[in-house]
This record gives sequence, C-alpha cells and structure tokens, in this order.
Amino acid sequence: MKLILAKSAGFCFGVKRALEIALDAAKKYPSPLYTLGPLIHNPQTVKFLEGFGIKVRDRVEQIRHGTVILRSHGVSLKDLEKAKRKGLKIVDATCPIVKKAHYFAKFLRRSGYALVIVGDADHPEVEAIRSYLDREVEVVDKPEALSQLGPWKKLGIIAQTTQSQELLKEIVSESLNRAKEVRVFNTICLATTIRQQEAIEIARKVDCMIIVGGYNSGNTQRLVGICRAIQPETHHIEIAKELNPKWFVGKEKIGLTAGASTPSWIIREVEKAIKNIKRRSI
Repeated sequence: MKLILAKSAGFCFGVKRALEIALDAAKKYPSPLYTLGPLIHNPQTVKFLEGFGIKVRDRVEQIRHGTVILRSHGVSLKDLEKAKRKGLKIVDATCPIVKKAHYFAKFLRRSGYALVIVGDADHPEVEAIRSYLDREVEVVDKPEALSQLGPWKKLGIIAQTTQSQELLKEIVSESLNRAKEVRVFNTICLATTIRQQEAIEIARKVDCMIIVGGYNSGNTQRLVGICRAIQPETHHIEIAKELNPKWFVGKEKIGLTAGASTPSWIIREVEKAIKNIKRRSI
C-alpha cells in the first residue's frame, strides 16, 4: 500500500497564529481566561487549551470578569461592544485574512454596492462580517440562490475565507445576469485554495481518501465534498480511532489530508494508524 500525505495538511497561518496568541495570553494574564466560542474548529485543540486554563464560553453574558480571547473567525460587533462595556481584557486572535474580508465588505457598502457574501450563513466568520455592516446583506452558497435576489444596479461580492474558488467563480458568473455592475474581491484564503487543489490532485490518484478534521470545521467539510466528488471512497474522521480497517481492503493507494485547524500530532497519529492497519492485513 502507498500512502500519499498532502504537503499542506494541518494548521494554516491564521490558526497557528491564533493558538500562539492564546498560549501567550495564558502566560501573561491571570485566570480566568476565556475564548468567545471555540478558538478554532477542532475539539482536541480546544481541550488542549483547557489544560492552560483557557475555557470556552458561547456568550459574553457567561463571562463575569477576566480575559476574553477573540477567536480566529472573529466576533460580532455586538459581542465586542458587550465585552468592552463589561471591562473585560480583550485579546484579539482574529485571522488577518478574515479582517481583510471585513475591510472589503465595508468598502463595498460605503461605495454604494449591494453586497453578497459567498459562504455559510450560520458560520461565525460570516455572522461577524454581517454584524459590522450598516444594512442587511445576502449570503448565498449556490449560484441558483441568486435567481431569487436582485436585480441590482451595483453588486459587490466577497467570499467566506474558506470557501472554494469554483463556487465563487460560479456565483460571480451568475451574478452578471442579475446586476448591471459587479465588483468582486476574492477574499478566499490562499492556503485554503492550495489545500483544495492539492486534495483534488491526490483524490484523482488514490483508491481511498481520508480527510482529518473537526466535524464542525467548514473548510474540512469542503475538502470532504471536493474529494468525494472525485473519489467516492472518501471518509471524514476527527481522530485515528475512527478509522475502519474495512475501508482499506483491496486498496493500493491511500490519500490523506486534513483541515486547516487540525493539529499535526493528530495527523501523525492517523498516518501511523493507517500504516499499522495495512501491516496487520499482510
């Protein structure tokens, strides 16, 4: 059996930066320390942070005092203002690439464009972007959704940073039928694009594809969808114990990649477990 591991699998810049900021905060500031929502979408990393005294709270109202760390996806303007009013120490771990999406969204609205965000309406990153705008904006996750919106004189488009380039292209193309003027800022993270392209190349070569990452991770779920469209034998797991030996029966080439919030130690455990499974079957 040959195992092909994606070079880009694991932490992206924004996730690594957020984790470093959180650990640094644990050294600098006294307890209690909290993240407003999970710092990143990986349960194992969240548990790891608990060992340093960093706990998760879903709402500002649940935090009486101490330090609050803003997660990599960003937080809503409403939550930020609440935290300031309560006098909480604020440590901002928002990914700079996410902040750039905020900037372009505001720029388009100030310039008189209606705004469409390509992404998942319930994702915290998208919720945060919408909260900083003066008017309601539309969120779409498929080109067909545009047929129910508009028409517009001036339309601006940005994307959730972990969306796929193909989806953005499809929605931009469809938007030309609904607006006289379209202005687009490609806010998809380059690391996301590289991961997706690499996953596609590997999925085309293998008999089975394993994707590692949190079940609540949007970028991991997109990797699963992209790979499964190419290789139906694609399986999504969080940890090595979830591997099923039956998946590898008769398979000669196995592909392995991971979402941007998956720690390297989990990837190594999965890689080792796959090799052990194959070794036992010989």
